[in-house]
Amino acid sequence: MRGSRFIATAIHAGDEESTRQRVEEVRREFHDATHHCFALRLADPGGEPLERSQDDGEPAGTAGLPILQAIRSAGLLDTLVVVTRYFGGTKLGRGGLARAYREAAGMALAGAPRTTRVACSPLRVMVPVERDGESRHVIARHGGKVTGAAYTEPGWSVLTVTVPNAAIPALQDDLRDLTRGAGRVQPAG
Repeated sequence: MRGSRFIATAIHAGDEESTRQRVEEVRREFHDATHHCFALRLADPGGEPLERSQDDGEPAGTAGLPILQAIRSAGLLDTLVVVTRYFGGTKLGRGGLARAYREAAGMALAGAPRTTRVACSPLRVMVPVERDGESRHVIARHGGKVTGAAYTEPGWSVLTVTVPNAAIPALQDDLRDLTRGAGRVQPAG
């Protein structure tokens, strides 16, 4: 845009600490660039997403926030976008800068691969030991995964599982039917 060059890098973000490292990697890759502005949006299972942005020397609100707006507009979480700018000699003004950063971020996000995130919960499933194998099949059929098992209570299998939240009611019904009401499903912990 009018002599400046904008390079946007979209990165899957797991947590704030790893994103700092990724921003530094981009800084090293484009070490001779004028600015490395970024925005981050992380999922928070307990509430609103965690959002961070940085203008890296550009006028306040002209880089990080427009990048963050592009991430929000794309409906993404767990996303970091770093936009690197090579200054081209022509000042773009506040509006021009904001548009350039938002557009660069939007283009990077448009081409980025996406994965669907499924909210899951850890559960403790108690079933009669003779129903252990069948219970594991029921759990798997509902998209769950057995992460641990204990047989410390005589006659009982205690499974620690992770199950998609949307599948929990049906899982409870199926396990109740399988165990004729003897099985129990409760939050882990």
